[in-house]
Amino acid sequence: MPRVMGIDIPGRKRLPYSLRYIYGVGPKRANDIIERLRLDPAKKADDLSADEIGAITKLLQSEYVIEGDLRREVQANIRRLISIGSNRGYRHRLGLPTRGQRTKTNARTRKGGKRTVGAVRGKEARSDAKNK
Repeated sequence: MPRVMGIDIPGRKRLPYSLRYIYGVGPKRANDIIERLRLDPAKKADDLSADEIGAITKLLQSEYVIEGDLRREVQANIRRLISIGSNRGYRHRLGLPTRGQRTKTNARTRKGGKRTVGAVRGKEARSDAKNK
């Protein structure tokens, strides 16, 4: 597994797919990197030479914001939204979807697991609830 920017990319996969394991590199950016460095897209990541890995690293450092810097930037943007009191910041603070999705049903990824509120069904569960 070759290391690019401190990230182990899968060696058995083709280059456009391996580069996507770097945070901030998606399909378009991976293809742009391969095109700019004139690399073979059919090549596996294990087959890259040290010079090619160095060229990829140099291009990523000079041209793009990726990994830790990008994560910090995203978190700073969220903190800014919260501090100015925008609706999106409020939704982030409450852990709810920020882009207008419905929350009466669905939204389980943001809201977390289902919590039952109200009557407890079953004899054992009722006695447990009374003892608490």
